[in-house]
Amino acid sequence: MKSYRKELWFEVPTRRAFINITPDVVQCLEDSNVTEGFVLVNAMHITASVFINDDESGLHQDYETWLEKLAPHSPPSQYHHNVGEDNADAHMKRQLMGREVVVAISGGKLDFGTWEQIFYGEFDGRRKKRVLVKIIGE
Repeated sequence: MKSYRKELWFEVPTRRAFINITPDVVQCLEDSNVTEGFVLVNAMHITASVFINDDESGLHQDYETWLEKLAPHSPPSQYHHNVGEDNADAHMKRQLMGREVVVAISGGKLDFGTWEQIFYGEFDGRRKKRVLVKIIGE
């Protein structure tokens, strides 16, 4: 069995963003030489997320609106965590969107459903954060 590990680094200049990282994961898969197995992709920070969905701008705007309704940023004083900080909402948004994804690898390709793509979700940007890509298989 082969094993491959790589860290992808992001420094988003805005507080929130959704970044399609599928091409980065595909490059990792090519570099790994694994043709059958699994890839784990996970955010290595508690205010960021990795998730799978459609790469459609309207959907991304809907996520923005939905997440802000469920865990609004303002006013920061509504959260106990925000004593000296202002990112409690980012922790909650991450909880909703998830920490990681696992995708099957078949025939040297990511075994996706129609329209599926992998995204990095940033909820408290303006600093450097990383995503782990771990591939195992044959």
